[in-house]
Amino acid sequence: MAYSIDMTGQVVLVTGGGKGVGDGIVQAFLEAGAAVEICGRSTPDSLRDGVHFSPVDVREADQVEAWVADLVRRRGRIDVAVNNAGGSPFAQFDAGSPRFHAKINDLNFMSAVYVGLAVRPHLKETGGSMVNITSISARRASPGTAVYGAAKAALESLTTSLGVEWAPEVRVNAVSCGLVETPGSVDHYGDAEQFAAVAATIPRGVFATPLEVGQACVFLSSPLATHITGAVLNVDGGGEWPAFLQHTPNA
Repeated sequence: MAYSIDMTGQVVLVTGGGKGVGDGIVQAFLEAGAAVEICGRSTPDSLRDGVHFSPVDVREADQVEAWVADLVRRRGRIDVAVNNAGGSPFAQFDAGSPRFHAKINDLNFMSAVYVGLAVRPHLKETGGSMVNITSISARRASPGTAVYGAAKAALESLTTSLGVEWAPEVRVNAVSCGLVETPGSVDHYGDAEQFAAVAATIPRGVFATPLEVGQACVFLSSPLATHITGAVLNVDGGGEWPAFLQHTPNA
């Protein structure tokens, strides 16, 4: 018997689905046959065929509520919600204003709270699931993006709590991303040589692709994962080599 995932007829919403990791998530759900709705603060340069975009600032609860209500009016249902919107510019903690740090927390944590509140009754109707995109920064030091890391840690805690609180009607899981190769990642990590050096710190030796993150989301949303809830799935190529090994003969 061959396993397959067919999401034909299901409606998936993805916050921040217009580029980067979000675009890989969208691609994976489209390949599984789902109808996909995305949102963002600005219109993407291009959209995949069949994807509907809505301008939404997910840091604003009223905009999230209006988006979900409009989506349900048009589509009639929601089967999967993926909280992907997030990110942070690099800045030392002391250089950030209270407003700056609050905006980082709103984007990376409170947005998922707002989406969860809005989609919960609809996911209950369909027996659906919510997937939160978190980061390796949630569980290791994140200098330069300290509040981002703290917000992702909070999102992982929310995932485990809602996995219990919303059971058995709705499943809630998270995908913890390691380093992901996106169009802007080479510039972020330096030149091509520096990019390769960073990739070498990953046990698998390469960055994840956005599609690989998306495939993990599809799996967690599928019938193959019906008994998985409150889990955080690492998609990180093995994580990071322990730093001490760089200084031993066994490196």
